[in-house]
Amino acid sequence: MTGARTIGRGAAVAALGAVTVYGHVLYPVYIGLRSRGLEPATPPEPEIWPGLSVVVSAYRESAVIGTKLDELAGTDYPGPMEVIVVADDPETAEASRRTGVRVLSSGERLGKARAVNRGVAAASHEIVVLTDANAVLAPGALRAAARHFTDETVGAVAGEKQVDDPDGAQGFYWKFESWLKRCESATGATIGVVGEMLAFRRQAFRPLPADTAVDDAWLALDILEGGLRVVYEPEAYSIESAAPDYTGEWERRTRIVAGNLDMLWRRRATLVPGALPVTPQLWGHRLVRSSFGPVAHVVLVAMAVPAARHSWAARVFLAGNAAGAASTAALMTGRTPPGPSRLVAQVFFLQAVALGGVRRFAARDRPAVWPKPDRQPVAPPSGAGAPDGADPAGSAGSTGSTGSATSSSALTSAGS
Repeated sequence: MTGARTIGRGAAVAALGAVTVYGHVLYPVYIGLRSRGLEPATPPEPEIWPGLSVVVSAYRESAVIGTKLDELAGTDYPGPMEVIVVADDPETAEASRRTGVRVLSSGERLGKARAVNRGVAAASHEIVVLTDANAVLAPGALRAAARHFTDETVGAVAGEKQVDDPDGAQGFYWKFESWLKRCESATGATIGVVGEMLAFRRQAFRPLPADTAVDDAWLALDILEGGLRVVYEPEAYSIESAAPDYTGEWERRTRIVAGNLDMLWRRRATLVPGALPVTPQLWGHRLVRSSFGPVAHVVLVAMAVPAARHSWAARVFLAGNAAGAASTAALMTGRTPPGPSRLVAQVFFLQAVALGGVRRFAARDRPAVWPKPDRQPVAPPSGAGAPDGADPAGSAGSTGSTGSATSSSALTSAGS
């Protein structure tokens, strides 16, 4: 009986360990091996560039919206383009009014999903681009995304999010995400999208439910369910300044985790094996990493505490967790952990975020509208490593313009 219990305990530990590392280790290894040797071909530039409707959903962004509109006016996109600002507050609406920009102002807080719905409904071009007021688009980002639509199987193009983070504490997460999306896209499609830069076919869009907190992921899943692909384009990147502190980052990320779990629960049919080509991604990139894995980690720690009296492996495991927790505490109090411990701190922070998101999901705390202070102008970022071959001039700050200057007449004037 003792031997059977030992074997059973060992099997349980092995299973819990596999679930714990699945999202951060096993799934990345799987998708990395699956994409090995697969390099997506660079699509040719179209003979006729499609028209773009750029939609900026903005709330309390009056301090930065002008810079964003200057950036869009200076883009080098060669086809027709219009800019639509959906402003939920009068100050942002007023700051957005200029020639060539259509302003839709509701006078009330709609939430991101409803604002996107309204912007897409007003769009007049075949390709819609979503971008945020505080995100600086790389030079050529719109061209890089638009060229993919020469392939009729492509329904959306996911851009890359870069964080201006000289210490690397927050930037590592987005570099890891970008690598995952690159591998996933090489196998056919990705589920990883960001609202800072997302382009899609207007005809493939389905109105978003007003109560979703993850409008970008919901939109991508709609397109994938419609039989089209979501591909990743690293040259279509945007840059944001790092969050000023981890309190705000905790609130944002736990809200996103709760929103993702809500989306997956409401659309759980997509998790059935074989339901979609991206179903393995939904499990590895979304579900296990943000729920089952961190919960399994907690269970392992709970099992290791009593076992530490007679097991050196349990003591080593607990010591490693203590070191990780200490590194995370340093990160969250404004200090930068040294060397490799910075990576460990990020992993532990993500585990904690996932647990916080699970708690919020269970408590039905997954708001589509959340408190937001006025955006404040910030100093230009110091530069967030551009992809190889990209123009580093794109590393302008949230208050700087970017792109090659052209006449603002490239924007379709639709009045205010």
